[in-house]
Amino acid sequence: MGNQDDEELVRAARAGKTEAFSALVERHWSRLVALARAIAGEGEAEDVVQDCLLTAWRRLGSLREPAAFLAWMQRSVTRASVRRARWRALRLSLGSVAEPRDPRPDPASGSVLVELLLARLAPRQRAVMHLTVVEEMSDSEIGARLGIGAASVRSHRRRARARLGPLLRDAGRPAGTR
Repeated sequence: MGNQDDEELVRAARAGKTEAFSALVERHWSRLVALARAIAGEGEAEDVVQDCLLTAWRRLGSLREPAAFLAWMQRSVTRASVRRARWRALRLSLGSVAEPRDPRPDPASGSVLVELLLARLAPRQRAVMHLTVVEEMSDSEIGARLGIGAASVRSHRRRARARLGPLLRDAGRPAGTR
C-alpha cells in the first residue's frame, strides 16, 4: 500500500480497507505531529493528531477531493491544536504556570530555543509561523489550511514577528546587560 498515492489510499479506505487508512496515517504522522507540537505544545501534539485521525476515519466520506487528504488533515490538526492551546491557557491559573526558561542561545548548541520562543505566541500565530517556516507554505496555502484569508495570515505573521523581535534581540545580549 505504501506505493499508492493519497487519492488511491483514501478511495480504498472509503471502501473499508483499514490498511489503506493505516498507510495514510504512517505516511503523514510525523508531519501532522510536528504541526500540532508547534501550536499546542509537546504534551498535547500526539493526542490532538490521534483525535483528528479518529474523526477523519469517521468522516472520510465527506472529503470531496481524496487527493487533498494531507491538506484536509493539516487544517483539522491546526484547528484542533489552536482550540486545545486556547483551552489550556484558559484553564491554567497564574499560580500553576512555571516561570519561563531563558530563551537565550544555549552555549552548548549555539541555537535559540525555538520552542520557548513559539510558546510566547498566540496559538494562531504559532500555526502561521510553523506553516511559513517549517512547511514553507505561501500565504494563500496557509490561509486555506487555517480557514482565514491571506491578509489575515500576513497580519498574524506580522504580530508574531513583532512579539518575537524583542525576545530575539534580548537573546543575543549578555545576561548582565538587560
